[in-house]
Amino acid sequence: MKNIIGVRFKKLGKIYFFNPKGLKVKKGDNVIVETAQGEEYAEVMIPNRLVEDEKIIAPLKKVIRIASYKDKKHYDECRKIEKEAFRVCLKKIKEHKLEMTLTDVEYKFDNSKILFYFTADGRIDFRELVKDLAAIYKTRIELRQIGVRDEVKRIGGNGVCGRELCCCTFLSNFEAVSIKMAKEQNLSLNPTKISGNCGRLMCCLKYENEVYEEKLKNLPSVGAIVKTEDGEGEVDSIETLKEKVRVKMKEPEGDGYVYKKYDAKDVKVIKDVAIEKMDEEEIEHKKELEELEKLEKLDKQLEEE
Repeated sequence: MKNIIGVRFKKLGKIYFFNPKGLKVKKGDNVIVETAQGEEYAEVMIPNRLVEDEKIIAPLKKVIRIASYKDKKHYDECRKIEKEAFRVCLKKIKEHKLEMTLTDVEYKFDNSKILFYFTADGRIDFRELVKDLAAIYKTRIELRQIGVRDEVKRIGGNGVCGRELCCCTFLSNFEAVSIKMAKEQNLSLNPTKISGNCGRLMCCLKYENEVYEEKLKNLPSVGAIVKTEDGEGEVDSIETLKEKVRVKMKEPEGDGYVYKKYDAKDVKVIKDVAIEKMDEEEIEHKKELEELEKLEKLDKQLEEE
């Protein structure tokens, strides 16, 4: 068993484990910790706790000290420099006529560098901008391109559900989301209804996806030929959570069709031929959905880089 504490560096950032080195801390305390990039100021989210060795990725970085008044004062000074640097960078971006949007500035606690976060539609040549900023602040300058999800996470806001955005309250990682998830959950395929404040697919599409995937394993595909108590027919649609299927069957007399709903357990699959059906909304918004899917892939590539 190892004694650990959990800290985070930003309000909605990930929680990282550190070795307290004998220090006793409470939730909400501020500490100075050792990181790969030097000393950092952090807030304690998980106080001293014993954790099994196999659950820890060794070696753990250590806590240097509990933050003093001097540390807190220096931390506040760093935040003031960030606000000033933000204004200066905006001015320089305008002077160099760069097609980029500055979203945040981070000044490292040990004064080792200043990071400028921005969004852009493509690659930006910001070499001259870096030179200007380095000449002003006399420290290492790093510009980091981020995705629109990260931008909204930093800005904040409320979703269509009325609650504060998930990315601003508890999400520390953005998981891959796809149009397929919306289709499997029988949601509207109108991009405006399945997109969040960031203009990308809503993160909450992922929350119930595993349940739908598990239930779909026990359901026939749309297009499957099945046998029912009323005869053979073709699965026209499914209600995943209710585990019901709507079957299209030829009328006993005439050339028309009748539609009936059955519990999935009451139908027998004769031939499971999946048919990719497109509803009216998907057809209407086909180009927009394709563009949305393309943007999702580009964002994922940006995160991986």
